Amino acid sequence: MKNRIKWILSVLILFGYVMFSMACKKEDVNTLVVNPEFIEFEQTGGSTIITLETNAASWSVENPAADWLLLSTNSGTYQTAMISLSVSSKTVEPRLDTLVIRAGNAKPRKIIVSQKTSDYLYTLSSNLNSVSFKRAGNTTALRIETDAPEWTITSDVDWIQFSQTSGVKGIANISVNSVENTNTSARQGTITLKAQYAPDITIAVSQKGEYYPGYNTNPLPSDNTGMSSNAVELAAKINLGWNLGNTLEAIGGETAWGNPRTTKAFITFVKQSGFNAIRIPCAWNQYMENSATAKLKTDWLNRVKEVVQYCVENDMYVIINIHWDGGWLENNCTPNKEEENNAKQKAFWEQIATHLRDFDEHLLFAGTNEPNVDDATQMAVLKTYHQTFIDAVRSTGGKNAYRVLVVQGPSTDIEKTNKLMLSMPVDQISNRLMVEVHYYTPWNFCGMTKDETWGKMFYYWGAGNHSATDIQRNATWGEEATVDANFKLMKQQFVDKGIPVVLGEFAPTRRSALTGDALTLHLKSRAYYLKYVTEKAKENGMLPFYWDNGGTDNNASGIFYRGTNAVFDKQALDAMVLGVVN
Repeated sequence: MKNRIKWILSVLILFGYVMFSMACKKEDVNTLVVNPEFIEFEQTGGSTIITLETNAASWSVENPAADWLLLSTNSGTYQTAMISLSVSSKTVEPRLDTLVIRAGNAKPRKIIVSQKTSDYLYTLSSNLNSVSFKRAGNTTALRIETDAPEWTITSDVDWIQFSQTSGVKGIANISVNSVENTNTSARQGTITLKAQYAPDITIAVSQKGEYYPGYNTNPLPSDNTGMSSNAVELAAKINLGWNLGNTLEAIGGETAWGNPRTTKAFITFVKQSGFNAIRIPCAWNQYMENSATAKLKTDWLNRVKEVVQYCVENDMYVIINIHWDGGWLENNCTPNKEEENNAKQKAFWEQIATHLRDFDEHLLFAGTNEPNVDDATQMAVLKTYHQTFIDAVRSTGGKNAYRVLVVQGPSTDIEKTNKLMLSMPVDQISNRLMVEVHYYTPWNFCGMTKDETWGKMFYYWGAGNHSATDIQRNATWGEEATVDANFKLMKQQFVDKGIPVVLGEFAPTRRSALTGDALTLHLKSRAYYLKYVTEKAKENGMLPFYWDNGGTDNNASGIFYRGTNAVFDKQALDAMVLGVVN
């Protein structure tokens, strides 16, 4: 019985051990949980997190998408883990792969990962979405940036040109140029920028048309008959010049500023008085027949031609210009007015030059009067006005192909001209250009009519002409040494290089309201000034043209009675004639 009991106990113990062992084996099966099981990335890529929980000693991730899918880690020993998945690139083909995660003896888990397709793999950008070109043509800068391997640029119009038409990944700065639009109507086009697997960029381009119709409608073959003198040779023929001031440039008409209608008899009288050249300031803007087309009135062109004829018939040299003319050009030497003013400059000079084309070398053209310029930017604009003037005149042909032309220094000021006018405009014929400056220095003596905070009027000028009693009215600057220095600048800068300089205006105002000794000394000073300036101008190769505004009253500069063809200011006239002789 005892033995039987022992056997039963042994069996029970064995059964318990087996059951315990079986229970232990069940606990050795590993668990693995992952989340999420499906991941879809957008076209541009992105990032997300998967979580992992397991009781296995370690885990690992198989990533067959390693070429486009980046994992923060692919193995670990932690029972809980967070794995970062990220996609940084686009795809034009669908992407689909399966991650397999293993942990001990747990059943492997799968995560399906996909990415939506994208129309574009690369970016492409430019700094412009539209361009408006000037009528005359200009260049603009285009900045291109892309991560694509290559790019190309084209246009659907032939008036657009590129400094380069293709490039590679990175940043490129190219120039886009438009040629001149010679039509009156504007034109449009398109620039297209392309790169493979990148969105196309379309840039709208437009260009203004001519402001005005062309007036060079019947250009003639070049004709050098009567045009043999170059600028230097012609300058040698000009002795002393006079301005028909405040007349053909008067706003409101030829007689609007108090001077009578100019006659041939008066011009003959001017010649007999000692002048062999006349500068005729002219207005044109007020004489447009149609402001929309800039067409000048024929009767005005004929009137200017008639006065020029008076001069030429007297064997006088004559300069025609565009004077102040309401200030449309000379007060607007600025980039924002450059294109508009060049258009009018071209239209006016094509008409003026065509109408006066048959005159021989006795006629010279001057493009402007006193263009207000203070810096290099404005000087660059003025230079375009000069270039337009020259090109317009030359384009009409005939004798204009050889005519001597005059371009003005900035503000016609000698010091500004010396500083800013560092080059001449381009002319298709050599040695047919002159430069023009004016001289009203010191202004206190020449033009000031009332005392200012910065200075007083000068009544007396030059050596031996200072007052011992009216000391405050003696010139304190701008006397003989200044004349010498200024005129020497022009000689060195232009005359010595074969470019004559026209002293287009000079005149000290006549202060006839003075009385007694003050008036006598003032007029003596004034005559001395005129003689000295005329003499020094000639010595330095400059061509002096006295500014006569026709006035015979106080603060005027007329030397003739224009209505009766008589000399009013013989003292002034004699001084200039003597200055030339000396």
